[in-house]
Amino acid sequence: MKRWCRGVGLVALGLGMVAVNGGEAFARKQYDEAFKAAYVKEGTPLAAAVAEAKCNVCHVGKSKKDRNVYGQAIGGKLEKNTKDADTIRKALDAVAAMSSDPANPGAPTFGDLIAEGKLPGGAAN
Repeated sequence: MKRWCRGVGLVALGLGMVAVNGGEAFARKQYDEAFKAAYVKEGTPLAAAVAEAKCNVCHVGKSKKDRNVYGQAIGGKLEKNTKDADTIRKALDAVAAMSSDPANPGAPTFGDLIAEGKLPGGAAN
């Protein structure tokens, strides 16, 4: 009986974690969809890079809390868990005009990198 209760408790805990994380995954999906709609055309080098990078277009490492320079710039333009497509698109447009390396005056903008078919946050890790 004790094992059964422990098993039920673990299942309930797991379901609770899925429910809590569900909203965040939905918001990330919208960011991904907005990025792809704005910049990714099938058959291009960028499309291949994005398909391989997946979440690493904006993130680095295994934790989704860790963002690359592009992800940090996007995060700076959006409130947490923004889901409005127009707001996300405006943030993407604003970030596209930003320098990919403010410390380097000759650095391309994020938009320049995207136009060249490169990941705006650098190579995926």
